[in-house]
Amino acid sequence: MLDRLRPPKGAQKKKKRLGRGMGSGLGKTSGKGHKGQNSRTGGGVKAGFEGGQMPLHRRLPKRGFTNKFQIRSRIVNLSEISRVFEAGTEIEPATLIDKGLIKARGGPVKVLGNGEVTGAFTVKANLFSKKAIEKIEAAGGKAEVV
Repeated sequence: MLDRLRPPKGAQKKKKRLGRGMGSGLGKTSGKGHKGQNSRTGGGVKAGFEGGQMPLHRRLPKRGFTNKFQIRSRIVNLSEISRVFEAGTEIEPATLIDKGLIKARGGPVKVLGNGEVTGAFTVKANLFSKKAIEKIEAAGGKAEVV
């Protein structure tokens, strides 16, 4: 019966009623104290303001910079490749995306040599680490730069 539907006990909080007499505990100044900047409409100070003292974020020195020409690679380790793919498969960036090992968008795909290679793979990627090439070729596979 829809007329009897009610939210569970404690699910709804009552609104704080300000300025409704001294007995409410929030009468007269409505919990704002006496006078001053914070009692006024639109009063208060912005975040980080320290009463005119030089704020902490301006006292500390600036460090470093962001290189806008930086190229961030999408990284895959050999341990992940050998865990997901079977021996003898040809691995390309598209197949890595399908298996969820790398994101669809980003920079070039780089294969790193962390982990062991369990089978012979043909791996096609934009970049390889020296260790990755050594391990792939030692297992009888190929590392092709796309």
